[in-house]
Amino acid sequence: MPPALHLSRGKIPLWLKVLYTAYMAVLVPIYWQGYGPVNFLWFCDVALFVTLIALWLESTFLASMQAVAITLPQLLWVVDFIVRAIVGVHIIDLTEYMFDRERPLYLRALSTFHGWLPFLLLWMLWRLGYDRRAWIAQTFLAWAVLWSAYFFVQDPTNSSGPGNVNKIGGPVDDHLQTWMDPRLWVVVLMVIYPVCVYLPTHLLLSALLKPADRRTEPTHGTLVK
Repeated sequence: MPPALHLSRGKIPLWLKVLYTAYMAVLVPIYWQGYGPVNFLWFCDVALFVTLIALWLESTFLASMQAVAITLPQLLWVVDFIVRAIVGVHIIDLTEYMFDRERPLYLRALSTFHGWLPFLLLWMLWRLGYDRRAWIAQTFLAWAVLWSAYFFVQDPTNSSGPGNVNKIGGPVDDHLQTWMDPRLWVVVLMVIYPVCVYLPTHLLLSALLKPADRRTEPTHGTLVK
């Protein structure tokens, strides 16, 4: 019997894979039209695409990378959204656009993935295990995304476009930072994300979740009889 590519171990239900794929099929063209293609350089949007692949391959490596990347920021997004919805004030000002009535409701509705994607990734890791290589791998991916955003984002202060993608324009969205060269600021971000965001998440996930069994991890070129 010829060898076949090992694509699935059956731990992720097919209906979830199909539902997620359908969601992406709706989101991508609408986001492309509403925000432009550069918007997909946001780390959270990158996570959407990588998670799609991780679901179908049941890849704990890819899921672990994205959990490291977005769990902490997106949980803060959830807290800010809930507080704003109940109390009427932002505590971190991460979700102001969700309450902007000038933005189409369907566009804001699609953006609710910020609230459920981290929980989906954590559930996947609970099922598949956590791959401890994720912190390093995500760091290299983040560096590539940061420099791509630096070169392709025309105006980080333009709220009608992709905006201040991954904070490459500075910590404040409505004006650019001026205290250092923009390229040096990208280098600073290359340190901040891995050390202040990814490392704490990596340590927590390593402590709470079982390690992934790399022997069953479906990767390119991994064959089973």
